[in-house]
Amino acid sequence: RVAALCDRRFGIGADGLILIQNHPDHDFEMVYFNADGSQSLCGNGSRCAMMFAKQLGIIENRATFLAYDGPHKAFIKDERVYLLMHDVNPVQKVGQDAFADTGSPHLLVWVDNADVAPVVDQGRSIRESATYAPGGTNVNFVEVDPEAGIRVRTYERGVEDETLSCGTGVTAAALAASEKGLSSPIRVETRGGQLE
Repeated sequence: RVAALCDRRFGIGADGLILIQNHPDHDFEMVYFNADGSQSLCGNGSRCAMMFAKQLGIIENRATFLAYDGPHKAFIKDERVYLLMHDVNPVQKVGQDAFADTGSPHLLVWVDNADVAPVVDQGRSIRESATYAPGGTNVNFVEVDPEAGIRVRTYERGVEDETLSCGTGVTAAALAASEKGLSSPIRVETRGGQLE
């Protein structure tokens, strides 16, 4: 049913579906479905859920909510949503690349120029490879500029295409870039905008 709703030709056309529901132990529960119907954490979706919960009057400016990977805390300040991510297991080296699970699994492929990275073709190939079976992985192409920060393009599993910005992906990329020596705060540029 979710896949039919998110279908870009015969549905509403979406990268995923976010539901907010009551929860006895938290301010609310956010349930996120990828476009293919699978569930995961969506960082940007979590930020949207916070703002929506505020608009509905469920919360004021702070909340604890339950998501796919467990409880999260977040707050709204000056119309910006700040999401406190879980502690992440150490970033793993995978050949020349890196891997981190920030609520969703992410392979980080270091590239010289993110603009020309083969995001869809190589991303799909890696996502569907036996190495990451059965669930697959998100694939982020990360360009590091010691002066400007990082540029990230993401092939997102479940969406099965490039997305303009992936919150869990940029978090994974920033953590891995930090381990490569970039100083915090790390400026992150995606096709959907800039984060820090």
